[in-house]
Parts: sequence; structure tokens; C-alpha cells
Amino acid sequence: MRPKLFLPFLGIATLLGSVAFIGTAHESRLERNAYQVPDCARQCLYGFVDQYLKALVDRDPSRLLWAKFVRFTENNVSLQVGDGLWGTVSGLGPEDARAADPSTGEVAYFGVVEENGSPGYMALRLKIEDHKISEVETLIDRPGNGPGPFGNPAAMAPVAVLAQDVPPAERRPRARMIALADGYFNTLQLNDGQIFTSFSPDCSRRENGVWTANDPHPDPKSPQYKYGKYSCEAGFKLGNYRWDDRLRDRRFPLVDEEKGLVLAAAFIDHSAHLQTFTTTDGITHQSPIKSPHSFCAMEIFKILDGRIRHAEAVFITVPYHMPSPFNHGGERT
Repeated sequence: MRPKLFLPFLGIATLLGSVAFIGTAHESRLERNAYQVPDCARQCLYGFVDQYLKALVDRDPSRLLWAKFVRFTENNVSLQVGDGLWGTVSGLGPEDARAADPSTGEVAYFGVVEENGSPGYMALRLKIEDHKISEVETLIDRPGNGPGPFGNPAAMAPVAVLAQDVPPAERRPRARMIALADGYFNTLQLNDGQIFTSFSPDCSRRENGVWTANDPHPDPKSPQYKYGKYSCEAGFKLGNYRWDDRLRDRRFPLVDEEKGLVLAAAFIDHSAHLQTFTTTDGITHQSPIKSPHSFCAMEIFKILDGRIRHAEAVFITVPYHMPSPFNHGGERT
């Protein structure tokens, strides 16, 4: 039996009697949800997102309904409810996407957040149990975070296909959707030109606001131009991402069958051992990875007719091989 941990709370805990101590009871999501009758449909889950964002901007977590035990993380670190972004947020920018999974009580939101006037990209996942928030997972890519791309938050516009319903004839079972997203990660890991998933011919990808596949408005002066001009499959067949060593701690907490969306979370490890690499067209390149680090990512995949149509990601740079609080027990406050 795992021992319990008790830690003192920050001042905000006086507002949140429902989250008064830390526990480590961690049961499988599959076990918790296998026989759960959905009691919070799409609009209900979207309502929790709206309430959360409103309380966040007002810096008042006491407005929200919290479960007795809450797992609360920001940028892959367990925090007390009310810490981190709650003390720095100054507004919200454009919304990017949202997805809901009533069968598991999971809901996700991607958008732009401002901290003291400085914008960054935010991915948010909430878990709702008994109409209370039991998990909050937030990633915020801030300017200057690391070697990854960083676009223009003010120019962020939703990708229309993410919000569109998938015709019933083009939908796939949950397990198949997850397998396609997992195959994407298999393709990215040690990318050598082999494809382990299925892509639409017009598959596109955007990461931290930067188009890295099928850029609708390619700029030859952009550092990402050489990647953005390719489709997802064409870029992977070249082996453009050979420096990605591991795609680990993969999670797929949300599947939105109606919208054809899978929310994934994972780490991309870069050992920096590779100094040069040769793409499948015979061209040798210098690796852009110069020192060990990892990317911690949350990514939404749009799946149409059994193929990946779009990938939308927010990721941050973290210490090399940093563990996940969700895959390693974590803490609930």
C-alpha cells in the first residue's frame, strides 16, 4: 500500500477546504470509467472549461467546484491549486480548439493566454468527476522557453477542420483512433522514413502557432519553411525528424468520436548524440539538437475516414528525460 503524504498548503487553501491535503490514491482511468454512466455531456464539459477560464482570468479558484482530491499540474510539475498561472494571468487571446469526451469526463482547450501582457500558447485538460474538477493539466509555452518553434500568438486562428463533426460513415472506433495517434508517435520516434500510421494527402500540422506541415501561407524566409512546405507524410518519409530519440510516457486521455479528435500527451527525448543525419533523398544535414533536453507535449489529432488530417500541438522544453506526474503516481492535493 502506497504511503500517504501530508504537506502544508499555500494561502489559497483557506479558500479551498475541499482540497486540504495531499493523497496518493491513484487508480487507473480505465478502471474508474469502465462502468461510469456519462452524466456531463459535451456542453456540460465545455461549460466547465468556460467556468475555469473565467475564474482563471479573475484569479479566483474558489469560484470552482473541486473534487476532494485534485491532481493539479502546470508545465509537468505538480502545484497547489491557485499557484503558477493563477497568479500571473492577465487575459486570454484567441481560442484555438476544444474537445470533449463525455464517456470519461475529459475536456480539452487549446488557446492563447497572456501573463502580465506577454502572450503564450496554452493547452488545458480538465477531468470532471461527479460534476467537480478532479484533474487540471496545463502546458504553457512562453516566449524564449527553448529551442522549439514559437509563432505569433496574435495571429492565431482556429483550424476549421478541428471543430467540424465527422460524418458517421467516416468515424472510427475509439481504439482505432488511439492506434492512429500512437502510430504517429511511432513514426516520429527515430524518424527514418517509415510510416506507422495513415495520413490524409492534405494532412497539416501546427506546433506552438507555427505551421510545420502543409503551411497554408508558406514564407520562404521562415526557419520552418523547409518543413512547412511538405505534407505530414512527405516530411516523415524524408526522415526530417531523425534526431527524435524517444516518444515516451504516451497518454491518450480523451477521444472525441463526434469531432474525430484524440488528445495525446507525450515526451520527445533528444539525447543530442546525433550530429549529422541523411534524409531519404540522400541529403546530409546538421542536427539542430545541440544538447540533451526533452519536449513535453499535448497534441490534438483530427482523424477523418481512418486517416490523420491535422495535428495541433503545444509543447515546452523540459530537462532531459523528465518524468510525468501522471504516469508515475503523481500527487493529488
